[in-house]
Amino acid sequence: MEQKNYIIDTNVLLEDPNSLVKLRNGNENSVFIPYHVLLELNKIKKDPKLRHIVARVIEYLVQNPDAFKVLNAESVADPFVNLVDKFILDEIQSSGIDRPILVTNDRIFQLQARLRGIKSEIYKESVPFKSEAEYFTGFVATREESVPNAFMWNEQGKPLFFGPQGEKVIDYQHKVWKVTPRNIFQNLTLELMTHPDIDLVSVQSEAGYGKSYLALAAALYLVFERKSHQKIFVIKPTIEIGQKLGYLPGKLEEKMEPYTRYIADLVAKLHRQRPANKIFMDGDVYPPQFNPKTFEILPLAYIRGMNIENAVVVIDEMQNMSRSECRALLTRMGEGVKCFCLGDTRQVDNPYLNQENNGLNWVVKKFKGSRNYSHIVLKGEKSRGPITDLVISTGL
Repeated sequence: MEQKNYIIDTNVLLEDPNSLVKLRNGNENSVFIPYHVLLELNKIKKDPKLRHIVARVIEYLVQNPDAFKVLNAESVADPFVNLVDKFILDEIQSSGIDRPILVTNDRIFQLQARLRGIKSEIYKESVPFKSEAEYFTGFVATREESVPNAFMWNEQGKPLFFGPQGEKVIDYQHKVWKVTPRNIFQNLTLELMTHPDIDLVSVQSEAGYGKSYLALAAALYLVFERKSHQKIFVIKPTIEIGQKLGYLPGKLEEKMEPYTRYIADLVAKLHRQRPANKIFMDGDVYPPQFNPKTFEILPLAYIRGMNIENAVVVIDEMQNMSRSECRALLTRMGEGVKCFCLGDTRQVDNPYLNQENNGLNWVVKKFKGSRNYSHIVLKGEKSRGPITDLVISTGL
């Protein structure tokens, strides 16, 4: 097979750092990096959303200097000139490479290359970057790949659970606090959340798939029906609140109320399905006044120094927590705690975190394979409602 000479553009490297290895295909092809691509990467590495991807690309280049060659530039673009594509094309034409192929997903750049007589291709295996929390869905393809508390589809198309008490097929439907799962993934999430031998469950999903609703339903079930725990804590990072929390009037509950109203609404919905009077001071008041003996909503900052025992802890929006915050929070968990870590690593609002470097992703990376931990990615055709279904199905 004829060797190909690939020149990779910045957008390909950002979309898939492994494109370097895939395009080289062992030693079959040669891969080149224009110097101006390095300049672009050097500029982008300051972006907290992208710097982890840039770091991975640079690691490939540094560790494999003979495999991935950087082209020399006869001139350098002015740092204030945004369009460096011309300079990249100049590098390709002056490189002396036989029949070069520019790999880029930038259609305009492809047109510019055509004008120069340079062949170009899109990167055919382009896939969005996935965090570990997205990549590990809770399912494995084969029995050999199994980890504790993971699932695998068996020959009959049913989920086989590699649980703490051995293998079993989940061919039954849960109904927790009168909540009936909308799909098989919600059913498996309830299996994990209510399992007596699993202490920590992390759930990754886009908005609308019901992770908060399922977690609160499971918490009510564990505290008031199974009575294996005594209290429910809901903990939320205060990235949306920042310093403004201190300036809001009233007590802590009143300060938190604008930012946790959705939790109160979900609890009220569950209360209508099956009464949970013990968590309210007065169930007829809106917004509800929770009984602190059985139910508390706390900002992350209030957890330091606490010792939580015999409780169900729901950590919402964990993707907005740093690794150190995550560690500080989880080390507050004492005996008899069941913990649900919820979030979406694609919806990171904290300006200092990114899709990979966030609390939820760190939990999956570090705890995967532990016997009292499980993770699942919630998905399916039905979510919060028909409009949310439309948003998810069309990729808006």
